[in-house]
Amino acid sequence: MIIRSATRADVPRIWELIKELADYERLSDRVTGSPDLFSAHLFEDQVIQCLVGEYDGTVIGYALSYRTYSTFLTRPGVWLEDIYLTPGFRGRGFGKALLSEVVRLAKESGAGRVEWSVLDWNEPSIRFYQAFGATVMPDWRICRVSIEQ
Repeated sequence: MIIRSATRADVPRIWELIKELADYERLSDRVTGSPDLFSAHLFEDQVIQCLVGEYDGTVIGYALSYRTYSTFLTRPGVWLEDIYLTPGFRGRGFGKALLSEVVRLAKESGAGRVEWSVLDWNEPSIRFYQAFGATVMPDWRICRVSIEQ
């Protein structure tokens, strides 16, 4: 697998993978964005970063992140919004390689940590993250305020 930064030409395929992830997480009804907005946020606004994993010329996965900040560490951080591999490529080390690259780039940029969330029922992902060395923090919950546009 080749890991590289996403290009504009990758956007349609990444959008397909985003919808696959939403299906897997049973959240398809919450995908209300568009490939055009995604592309604008990635390339024009640059509020997100996206790596893709490519195998034999096909994008098989992606990792999407953005910068955060820790007042306790007084250092920037990275929030991993999505990491996804198509099912046929799981269990072959590709996910670990993709996550390792996110962590490597975060470290290179001076970040103090990489964080993400995982659904409590997603045992395969929880086991994968724990095997990677991540701590699944049982005492923290995500809070959200939705803003109507």
